[in-house]
Amino acid sequence: MEPFDSFLIWIADFLGDHLYEGIFLAALLETIVPPIPTLAIFPTAGFLASQQGITLFGLIPMIILGAIGATIGTSAIYLIALKLGRVVLLRYLKYVKVNENKLERVEIWFEKYGDKAVFLGRMVPVMREMISIPAGLLKMKIPKFVTYTFAGSLVWSSGTILSGYYFGEAIGLSTSGITPLP
Repeated sequence: MEPFDSFLIWIADFLGDHLYEGIFLAALLETIVPPIPTLAIFPTAGFLASQQGITLFGLIPMIILGAIGATIGTSAIYLIALKLGRVVLLRYLKYVKVNENKLERVEIWFEKYGDKAVFLGRMVPVMREMISIPAGLLKMKIPKFVTYTFAGSLVWSSGTILSGYYFGEAIGLSTSGITPLP
């Protein structure tokens, strides 16, 4: 079994035992370590919540914890971009194929759409993590950044968790019939 597959199985097991903490941790880590996909984890958590008999009211803390975790994680990236600045970031971003021209284009785009970019960017995979960099480099005000990040993360968290919750209920799936992989 591949290491990433083992990691995803571990995450699913962890979510089964620690649903609320797992959502927070996944959201926090996903914004800092992008290969952790909340697009897979949040719907899984919603599905597990439906199987554990958690009501819609019980999903509210999960949704909020997901948004808080994402806000904290992405704020760390924002602060790194804010404090380190363009020259230092370019030195490290070259490893993910980001050069001066690409960064300039992103900054121009960000200056045009700023607030909306942060809010809507929290709902687009990959952009979820990266939107913090131009926000930090262009010194978006911290309260404004946190507000738009939390609001966008709340929408993302709600949509993905609820999709898993309703999908599991709609097709009548049950975790009792799922057997562990060898």
